[in-house]
Amino acid sequence: MKTMPCQIDPAQLVAGNPVPTLVVDAEHRVTHWNRACAVLTGVSAEEMIGSQQQWRAFYPSPRPILADLIIDGALEGEVEQFYRGRFRRSALIDGAYEAEDFFPAFGDGGRWLYFTAAPVRDSDGHVVGAIETLQDVTERRRAEAALRDSEAYLRQVVDGLSVATLVINAEHRITHWNRALEAMSGISARDAIGTSNQWKSFYPAARPIMADLVLDGAMEALVDRFYHGRFRRSRLVDGGYEAEDYFPHLGDGGRWLFFTAAPVRNASGEVVGAIETLQDVSERRRAEDALRDSEERYRLLSLTDSLTGLFNSRHLRERLKAELDRAQRYGRPLSLLVFDCDNFKGVNDTHGHLEGDKVLMLLARIIGSGMRRADSGYRYGGEEFVVLLPETGLQAAASLAERLREQFASECVHTEGGNEVRCTVSIGVAELQYGERADDLIRRADEACYAAKRRGKNCVVPA
Repeated sequence: MKTMPCQIDPAQLVAGNPVPTLVVDAEHRVTHWNRACAVLTGVSAEEMIGSQQQWRAFYPSPRPILADLIIDGALEGEVEQFYRGRFRRSALIDGAYEAEDFFPAFGDGGRWLYFTAAPVRDSDGHVVGAIETLQDVTERRRAEAALRDSEAYLRQVVDGLSVATLVINAEHRITHWNRALEAMSGISARDAIGTSNQWKSFYPAARPIMADLVLDGAMEALVDRFYHGRFRRSRLVDGGYEAEDYFPHLGDGGRWLFFTAAPVRNASGEVVGAIETLQDVSERRRAEDALRDSEERYRLLSLTDSLTGLFNSRHLRERLKAELDRAQRYGRPLSLLVFDCDNFKGVNDTHGHLEGDKVLMLLARIIGSGMRRADSGYRYGGEEFVVLLPETGLQAAASLAERLREQFASECVHTEGGNEVRCTVSIGVAELQYGERADDLIRRADEACYAAKRRGKNCVVPA
């Protein structure tokens, strides 16, 4: 049985909402003008509330704003007179509209705003007012223009006509779950309201969402535990936070979301809930990734060996120094493997360099398949390879080396002439010692590799 949610003052929901929001009543008088709206327009709530001059914040002369048209029940043709070609009906709320327009008096050089307006109805379904929300989309507009100029333009998709929003009460139970969030999450308000299952839309296991942390008055260190490097304090609402993160369980293939959470307070200033808003920024993230793609490809070409696809020896020097510094700073283990193909000159002399290259590529594939995400492989010389193993002691490194040795010895390369070429590898293993330099670690692993050669090849020797 669902617990009845605690009642939260609707005025506090508007006031605490980080999205600029205004409300007008049936007489077109402003009843709500939240702080975010005051920051965006430069017009204070004291100047607006109780007046019928909401146009003054947006236009140089009297005219209805979108919320006024909603109250008057304007037909689409009438809305067209004021927002020609820049509006559409809401896909989420009956009788609502959304639009995007340029306001030249805002900021330095004007601002682009995306705004939505929807009717407010009484219990009998009569329109008794309208609510309008606004978002500054100037940066998106500028980004789209810049990307079009470079033929890689970014299409920002704003989800619906209003921002996906949820509210929880003091007991962490959901009291509000709007239609935009239903569309984003695939979970209906009927299934969400009254429960404490807000995490289910975003995470595979129970954990607090940002609104839960805000409700509990979490200090920045605790927020950092869940959103490390991906959050900051709200610049609009005291006690609020905003973050950007990837949610692999949302939509088809996951979604990047920008989300904000802020406390909801009662008339005494006590926190009685929290509000969270979410926006899908996946398209922007994908565009940014695409813009970086060519530079990343060029960077990787400078770090990798063209034959094997492993990193080259120059990158080994850079990576080894960083891993060595980290291991010694925190007292963590670090091991290194040196591979040398046995009798490789004979392979080249007998079958030719092209077949010899196939042997090297086979060894590189086996090395790559055996590494963890934190490990890295390198072509160190002609037939020499190195594997760097962070957080790995000598015994575990030697075990991995033995598995790679066995796998390589069991496979073969088929030549163009139909012959099978088999090769083995000698491997030296060394674990970083306290105070040791990078060159010393490589030297000891290299010496262990030569010791393996002296023992008859096709074996692993720890240093």
